[in-house]
Amino acid sequence: MTGQEAIAYIHSYQRKAHAPGLDRMRILLDRLGNPQKQLRFVHVAGTNGKGSTCACMAAVLQAAGYRVGLNTSPYLITFHERIRVNGEMISDEALADLTEEIRPIAESMAEHPTEFELIMAIAFLYFLRSHCDLVVLEVGLGGALDASNVIDVPEVAVITALGMDHMAQLGPTLRDIAAAKAGIIKPGGCVVSYGGCPEADEVIRSVCREQHADLTEVDFSRLSVQQADLQGNRFDFLPHRNLELPLAGAYQPRNAAVAITALECLARKGWSVSEEALRRGLAAVQWPGRFEVLRRNPVFILDGAHNAHGMRATVESLRQLFPGQRMTLILGILEDKDVEQMLDLLAPVAGTVFVIRPESPRAMAPEALCARLECRGVTAYPCPDVQAAVDAALRTAGETGAVCALGSLYSAAAVRQAVQRESVCR
Repeated sequence: MTGQEAIAYIHSYQRKAHAPGLDRMRILLDRLGNPQKQLRFVHVAGTNGKGSTCACMAAVLQAAGYRVGLNTSPYLITFHERIRVNGEMISDEALADLTEEIRPIAESMAEHPTEFELIMAIAFLYFLRSHCDLVVLEVGLGGALDASNVIDVPEVAVITALGMDHMAQLGPTLRDIAAAKAGIIKPGGCVVSYGGCPEADEVIRSVCREQHADLTEVDFSRLSVQQADLQGNRFDFLPHRNLELPLAGAYQPRNAAVAITALECLARKGWSVSEEALRRGLAAVQWPGRFEVLRRNPVFILDGAHNAHGMRATVESLRQLFPGQRMTLILGILEDKDVEQMLDLLAPVAGTVFVIRPESPRAMAPEALCARLECRGVTAYPCPDVQAAVDAALRTAGETGAVCALGSLYSAAAVRQAVQRESVCR
């Protein structure tokens, strides 16, 4: 089996209908020797900011001298991004070998594991055999029934900013969503919560009381941003001053504050992270696709805002960095998102919008999305493909303008490749 054959095998179980639950995952891991029980974890759930928070924590822990596993989803360019050790992606050879090892066990089960369950099993084995000191583990969807939730009590459970998303799977209210995310809270654990949403906070606090878990809500009064531009952010999170974060976006210092608070909880449990490691780690963070500047003249920003909560944060960043300016946009949205609210947020900063179809069967048709934009007084054009949208957006923006591509992470890889191709051809 090659790496690509392994990926094809894993993807072949992407849309198999299975009842939600952790039984399949537990059976599979038990037959693999329960590798997850020999690892220690930081477990991260939430609606938005999970990936950035995970990236910040992993970078700082690595700078502190630990061997750190990082498991995130989805990926932008290559499948291998999902599974990393000290920043290095899993190799084709390791992916193929582990998939071959797991495959006969998976196929002997009464109900074959799902795509995400296979990925989790591969990741756990890889992190164990890579001798990771600590694994930063991002929840795929929800929390309580997510395949990652088979782990025992983590070193710290983190719940990032919450908002309305995946309502079909998690429930129609913010309380339902908070309850699903709070499913990662385990008896006697240490919990860090972004907080700031009374309806959700009440649920998380209640679950912590029931589980006798120690809850820390992030104190954002400690946070003050000193400088924000396209190079990133410089901020204080007291007592730490003048921290450098090379991630643009007005929302990123808040994600870093969540990460720092979680690191403080780890320190209380004996994990050693010096001030120098904190600074060096944050300064080295890389997290593509989140308010990422792909080029200049014109500025081209790629952002993964894919729900109303994320769109609000991105619009805030655009207003801060481009005050009073109408943006040339490239937009693709999945039809099961809160499209109306996302467009209401985006319309005030939108100039001309070039609409694409994200690489997903759930994608909204460009013509339908254009019609909704036109109803809001926004000029919008459907595009046959991403390259056409990128070319048109760059021409429209001109040398002194700015372009932002957003709406779905499923478009991110194609947008990045189109921008690179256009730059080479100039």
